[in-house]
Amino acid sequence: MVVPFHIAGDQVAPGQRKVLQLALAQLYTQSPLTVPLEVVHGKHAGPVLLICAAIHGDELNGIEIVNQVLSRVNPARLKGTLIAVPVVNVFGFIHKSRYLPDRRDLNRCFPGSEKGSLGSRVAHFFVDEIVNKCSHIIDLHTGAIHRSNLPQIRAQLDCDITREMSESFGAPVILDSSIRDGSLRAVAESRDIPVILYEAGEALRFDPVAIKAGTRGVLNVMRTLGMLKPSVTKARMNPMIAKSSAWIRAEQDGLLHLKARLGDRVSKGECLGTITAPLGAEVCEVIAPKGGIVIGCLTMPLVNEGDAVYHIASFDEVKQAEISVERFVDELDIHPQTL
Repeated sequence: MVVPFHIAGDQVAPGQRKVLQLALAQLYTQSPLTVPLEVVHGKHAGPVLLICAAIHGDELNGIEIVNQVLSRVNPARLKGTLIAVPVVNVFGFIHKSRYLPDRRDLNRCFPGSEKGSLGSRVAHFFVDEIVNKCSHIIDLHTGAIHRSNLPQIRAQLDCDITREMSESFGAPVILDSSIRDGSLRAVAESRDIPVILYEAGEALRFDPVAIKAGTRGVLNVMRTLGMLKPSVTKARMNPMIAKSSAWIRAEQDGLLHLKARLGDRVSKGECLGTITAPLGAEVCEVIAPKGGIVIGCLTMPLVNEGDAVYHIASFDEVKQAEISVERFVDELDIHPQTL
């Protein structure tokens, strides 16, 4: 028999959904600041999945993904419990900023402390009230401001469950990435909670491709975990796991003219773009130091020497990775120029 789900001093009955507002902190005016969340508690036993977005307050695609997933979940048919937090960093969200008011990155503050800095306190609150209730996590992100990412999964694939979640999501690329200290992934893994991170699009923008792929991916994972009925659609191509990735940086200041686009296959020594002086007299080529797939790129044409321009992922089978990206594009009905 499924019992009510308890969270933050409230409870949700089996087969019901409830919107909650968790008291996080206060503004300077002493007005309360709350974290919105919705809990969908199924009639049948199963995992407790957290989907969260906007740990960086300017990363907006995940907010829409959370809402679209919620619109597709029926508590009467759900096995387990879905906890949806569309905006974790409400401070940054209000100010359209990646950071907290003290300029800290919330995703470097976990597990936090009840008596630490603002970032530490917010992280502690989120872990204590929400993360500790979960069995699995999907953390939704975008690229930074003026940088766009090809839809991709980042996870530590040593854990079989994490690998299964990553592969079932359906993004064309998976980065087997190490865990950074202070991140949500780090604190979740330390509690044996498998977590995957979805990256797609750029900050302060709604990207229809990233949102569509992310919504589909979350639902895919829920099916894999047994929370939803299996899909009757055609089998998905297995995503490609990158063996490494690296950013190519600008070698001079100027105006950036991109040639390669997100998802393109590039070869070692290929010219991916040029950087020119304002009058166009000086031209510096951006050369690929190795072959791979473009999984991230700068969207701002103004660059300083040392700015990250392209993010290239390397694969054992680059051609197969290219096919994976092409199939991803076809399945979502994306025109190549929109990538």
